[in-house]
Amino acid sequence: MLALFTTVERFLLAGALIATAAAGVLHFAEAPDVATFAVSALALAGLAWIVSFATEAIGERLGPAATGVLQSTLGNLPELFIVLFALAAGEVVVAQFSVLGSLFANALLVLGLVIVAGSMRAEDGVMRFHRRLPNDTATLVLLAVFIIGILGASDSVGDRASGHQVEISAAGAVVLLTVYAFFLVSYLRAPSGEPTTTGRGVPVGVGAALLAVSGVGAAFVSDWFVDSLDAAVDALGISKAFTGLVIVAIAGNAVENVVGIVLAAKGQSDLAISVVKNSVAQIAVFLYPALVLISLFLDSRLTFVVGPVYIAALLLTAIAMWQITGDGEAVAFEGWALVGLYAVLAVLTFYE
Repeated sequence: MLALFTTVERFLLAGALIATAAAGVLHFAEAPDVATFAVSALALAGLAWIVSFATEAIGERLGPAATGVLQSTLGNLPELFIVLFALAAGEVVVAQFSVLGSLFANALLVLGLVIVAGSMRAEDGVMRFHRRLPNDTATLVLLAVFIIGILGASDSVGDRASGHQVEISAAGAVVLLTVYAFFLVSYLRAPSGEPTTTGRGVPVGVGAALLAVSGVGAAFVSDWFVDSLDAAVDALGISKAFTGLVIVAIAGNAVENVVGIVLAAKGQSDLAISVVKNSVAQIAVFLYPALVLISLFLDSRLTFVVGPVYIAALLLTAIAMWQITGDGEAVAFEGWALVGLYAVLAVLTFYE
């Protein structure tokens, strides 16, 4: 079985499993919370890579559209577990900023690096891809921003509707999930290019086994990560908002961080864009609303009410994505511009 993996893949697989085991040892040995926090974050990134590899093995006979959806969906597993455990522990700020951070990280940081890598690979310095998904993603994100924006405005002025944030958020979640379902059906039915094959011939059974192991591992590690969160944040002197928006978002979205960039560097522009853009769309109109509905059964409720600074950031992010990728091509400086936007937002959150 080891012959199926390259030397680098064996190293990464072993590293992910070792980090996961180490996180468990630190947790149950009641080691310093900062150590458990750091190793758990590393383990989450490693498990995310395993999810990525396994998904590629399972989806290698599919086209870019289906493979991108599959990879993005399963790649968000660590993030889903982190938010659920955070809500269960009453860490609403961490939960909400983890979701927002995932959206910002993928839409700005990861997409920007993908564009840089893709542009450097192209002979003329221009990365080209189909235009439909970038435009559809912008529409979906703008729909989510509309709901978040009107709830934020209502909360700011304290009108009658502000007393029903949970109910309005639940209604908005149903709307977002419904629209996403219509989008997904039409997107998967549309022609999306040739099947994506790696030529590796990794059996589907191996990929499924790796997915099962990484999924279970992500659930346990997320619990240990959240359990060490409070003390670690206090010891490090950082805010929970920064932890969710930057640290958790990057660790939980390592799949898109690595896979999208590698695919772009290989010249697989459509698949790279599909992985990243599908992740952005899923976070905005699937993961976030699904968590809002799930939280109705928990003591801590997640809503779409966020601060005005982040409403503005979401709106400008949607516009920036559409402006840069809506024409089906992008160059390196546009990618660096997206990375720059994320850096400024991260610095602002650090001082919040």
